[in-house]
Amino acid sequence: MGKLKYEDRINIYNDRKNGMSWQSLSQKYKIRTCSIQYLISLIDVHGYEILRTSKNKIHTKYEKQEAIDRVLVNGEAAWMVAIDMGLLSYGMLQNWIKKYKDMGYNIVERKKKIYI
Repeated sequence: MGKLKYEDRINIYNDRKNGMSWQSLSQKYKIRTCSIQYLISLIDVHGYEILRTSKNKIHTKYEKQEAIDRVLVNGEAAWMVAIDMGLLSYGMLQNWIKKYKDMGYNIVERKKKIYI
């Protein structure tokens, strides 16, 4: 969903609420149906404000661990955890889980690049 403009996201939501089919939306905006479904669910839960991000949010090690535990330990659906947390992409949580497993069940935070 990162390639869509704010206005496109609002239009997708409104088009769907006005009865446009998933397939029609997918063709019109050239994105996958599952991405549209995620966007609609995200806005339903958090409102349009969730889309108003000027910068990428940095998630703490604690937030990542909490989300991963909800999926791996508590057995919650990753899709619902991602929506509940307000992640702009379902794939973000999937990546966290994959890296968590790859790193021996440890959270590794990325270091910010410092330019001098």
